[in-house]
Amino acid sequence: MVKKIILASKSKVRKDILEKHNIICEVKPSNIDEDTIKKSLEKQNATPEIVSKNLAEVKSNKISQKFLESFVIGADSVIDLKGEVISKPENREEALKILKRLNGETHYLISSVCISKNGNMIWNYTDKASLTMKKMTEDELKIYLSKISDNDLYAYNVYQIEGLGRTLFSKIEGNENTIMGIPVEKIKQYLTKHND
Repeated sequence: MVKKIILASKSKVRKDILEKHNIICEVKPSNIDEDTIKKSLEKQNATPEIVSKNLAEVKSNKISQKFLESFVIGADSVIDLKGEVISKPENREEALKILKRLNGETHYLISSVCISKNGNMIWNYTDKASLTMKKMTEDELKIYLSKISDNDLYAYNVYQIEGLGRTLFSKIEGNENTIMGIPVEKIKQYLTKHND
């Protein structure tokens, strides 16, 4: 009996990546208050990896408490710039500020994934990719932002790597799916072993 798989995220990109890898899932967004959790973790000097892992776990556990028999996948991605977590922008001004901070710098994109069952985490994995942004003028950054729709801007941590965002970088090292928010190969390995 294959267990039902639920994705505790409203990210269309994550769902698409899972389904491309034949992991068919139902979507039940966790709607947790990410900012409050992040702030509380940052007060405890949590590293960006711990922030990302904890958020993924909170998401999957919350939904898992309602669907005990299912495998629930929670995922979270954060930008790590010199040890500081850079959160998703709330508006276009903030998006420009973030791009200015990343401009010409190397940062890490950390993606964590967690699988929960019966309300508790049973497996987790964190991966990171390194991205070096080209040195760009403020006008070039503004032109880039003007071409990005609101939906894409707020869904993808200011750059959409599978689209226009790739043009911002001089160097990208790491797994494409990790950058897009879900290290799917490791999930697939786990589910292949345990989902029967």
